[in-house]
Amino acid sequence: MKKILILGVGAQGSTVARRMDEEPDVAEVICADYDQKAVDELVKELKKGRGAKVDASNRDSIVAAAKGADLIVNALPLAFGPNVLEAALEAKTNYQDFAATDALLESWVDGIKLMYTEYGKRFAEIGKMAIIGTGSAPGFICVAARNAMRYLDSCDTIYNIVYEGVEAQRFLPFWWSPITALSDMSEDAYAYENGEIIRTAAFSRPIYRKYDYLDKEVKLVEHAHDEPLHMGMNSEKFFKGVKNVYFKYGGAGVEFAEPLSRAGLLSREPEEVDGVMVIPFNLIYKHLPPAPKYKEEIQEILDEGLVSDSGAMVVEAIGKKDGKDVLVETHVFAPGLVESFQRAGITSEMYLTGQGGALFTKMFVKDLYTQKGLISSDMLTFEQVDQYLKWAEDLGITLQIEVKPYSGI
Repeated sequence: MKKILILGVGAQGSTVARRMDEEPDVAEVICADYDQKAVDELVKELKKGRGAKVDASNRDSIVAAAKGADLIVNALPLAFGPNVLEAALEAKTNYQDFAATDALLESWVDGIKLMYTEYGKRFAEIGKMAIIGTGSAPGFICVAARNAMRYLDSCDTIYNIVYEGVEAQRFLPFWWSPITALSDMSEDAYAYENGEIIRTAAFSRPIYRKYDYLDKEVKLVEHAHDEPLHMGMNSEKFFKGVKNVYFKYGGAGVEFAEPLSRAGLLSREPEEVDGVMVIPFNLIYKHLPPAPKYKEEIQEILDEGLVSDSGAMVVEAIGKKDGKDVLVETHVFAPGLVESFQRAGITSEMYLTGQGGALFTKMFVKDLYTQKGLISSDMLTFEQVDQYLKWAEDLGITLQIEVKPYSGI
């Protein structure tokens, strides 16, 4: 029987808590956050839940909450990553997060390398495992990309594509953490190109796709995300020698943030406005609504009506099979907002990201990880991929895979 500590009970952490509460091999779900009200509201829903108030800026506070825990699930903003990693090592427990922290070193790339090497070594030394990037993207999309390697002898290029098309009548540009979303939007992106990690301008290098299940052609642009870094660094062992990896993002959030960026309103540099010093990013963030997570709030949004309830998650893996150029096109299908609420009382973002994360947690609970040290979600074995996808199918999350001749997109 396992004891799970979930740090951060926002949209994703609360979803993992609910799923782990249903697992027979879980004895206790410790729900921890600085927001006591959010903790209390979540624990009321759970049979095995226990609440704890934790100040994640204080490592001792995390270690105290983690006493006796088998796994820490870090669903906090990225800035708390170093504290949670160190607390997991001090508490001698396993670790999971939704995205790699950007606060270890000044260079995010060097920080991820440090996680693979130094933190990987330290977790291995205590006989534990850490897995990073376990939501939907990174996370589920990485499992889909790893699965695509079954169909290739060698891989040249991988496009990781996410289009978010769920729009409410009310002002709600982001269905997940606004601070994380806006932070990503304010930074240059990364790509893995010709075997090297490069920086690319945010919102640049657009590509266009038209899928049968979307009502229009969509624009997808460069966006700061983990996948090109992870897959690039793991090219030889896990991705058939891939030379180019991209993350392309589109939808309402991008359409909201791009003009703000062009106007300089995502800058974190102080500037004087009418005699007052202002940080534009902070001003914009202050006016953003939080991601909805309570049933009553989601019901209100549905009652008001939706502008659209669509989206796409696609992996395009281009390479060779039996000497021929092929495209392995994988579409991830998951419940939309209406169906997600009907199934689980949560948003579609919580459904795919939170439940995607919960499936990685379930792998811990079922003792299915053979790895020690630190890995990212793109480093699963094919046997682990199979189990993950089987569980996902039980939740109504499926893959559609087509292998076809490639002559350029």
